[in-house]
Amino acid sequence: MGFKTGIVGLPNVGKSTLFNALTRTSSAQTANFPFCTIDPNVGEVPVPDERLQKLSKIASSKVIIPTKMTFVDIAGLVRGASRGEGLGNKFLANIRECDAIIHVLRCFQDSEVTHVSGKVDPVADAEIIETELLLADLETVEKKIASIEKKANSGDKNLKKSLRVFEKILKGISDGAHARAITFEEEDISIVNSLQLLTSKPILYVCNVSESTAAQGNEFSSKVQELVNFRKAKMVIISAVIEEEISKLEDYNDARLFLEDLGLEEPGLNRIISSGYNLLNLQTFFTVGPKEARAWTIPKGALAPQAAGRIHSDFEKGFIRAEIISYEDYIKYDGEQGAKEAGKMKIEGKSYLVHEGDIIHVLFNL
Repeated sequence: MGFKTGIVGLPNVGKSTLFNALTRTSSAQTANFPFCTIDPNVGEVPVPDERLQKLSKIASSKVIIPTKMTFVDIAGLVRGASRGEGLGNKFLANIRECDAIIHVLRCFQDSEVTHVSGKVDPVADAEIIETELLLADLETVEKKIASIEKKANSGDKNLKKSLRVFEKILKGISDGAHARAITFEEEDISIVNSLQLLTSKPILYVCNVSESTAAQGNEFSSKVQELVNFRKAKMVIISAVIEEEISKLEDYNDARLFLEDLGLEEPGLNRIISSGYNLLNLQTFFTVGPKEARAWTIPKGALAPQAAGRIHSDFEKGFIRAEIISYEDYIKYDGEQGAKEAGKMKIEGKSYLVHEGDIIHVLFNL
């Protein structure tokens, strides 16, 4: 499906360490100097889902295939990026290609890890990056208005409509509002999306704290929480160092004991991945059988033929109907046969709205 989430932040906040932990690799070089990451590292990460284990056990599936998300580790940004400072142009272009943003904020003190601003202040750090994104969007909108203004004012109805939307965005951004916070009519959304504005992308704030404050957070993460509440956004607290250590433990029980010793219930990475999944307004459906139990990703609001198309493009083209069992019924009645006998299998057509956790069998004809 190609949904990509970009990991952004100032240099030396822990982006690459987090990326390494997410992808369980060391493919992203880490070092104590700015611009350690120059070209974006890309990794596919399985989305944790305990339901798959239960489904595969009931169906005696030989293989389990989770759904995945793509994460991109993007070079650290500095003040002036919108004017090309540092690696600004490359940074902004990489964000533009992503569907959502994870904004990593440094919430720990460490004299051995330099800070580009000379002091730890995550709220100020957030404002630096968000100001650069706003300035980049401002330039985008101004250029777009300049390119269509003359034709729009001469009477072209479509361009006149676009100009009205662009001017609304321009005013909002000029007043310091992120594009995602501006309210638009439903019919105007496609016009807004055509701009690929950086501040229109959904954002998750990740507070990277010290190991000792990973369970409860600290004074720095508390300040970020105030910002997040004001922005009506989401936030996750993690220690990237701890997450990287956990990612190196191959034995599940070792990882669980390590977490318990730190007062943690689950890896912070699970919460980041789940939050990123929700951030993109995605949902999961399953296909289950003796060969494999597999999770698939589709947008919320997708219809049955779209879900079929995720499995194979031919399934969408030749879609006839779908056999649907809810996850709860599949578990309750011990699999497909039990659900059938209990009358819990539904036969649905092209207008069926897929629900989270549906187990789907597609009937098609080519």
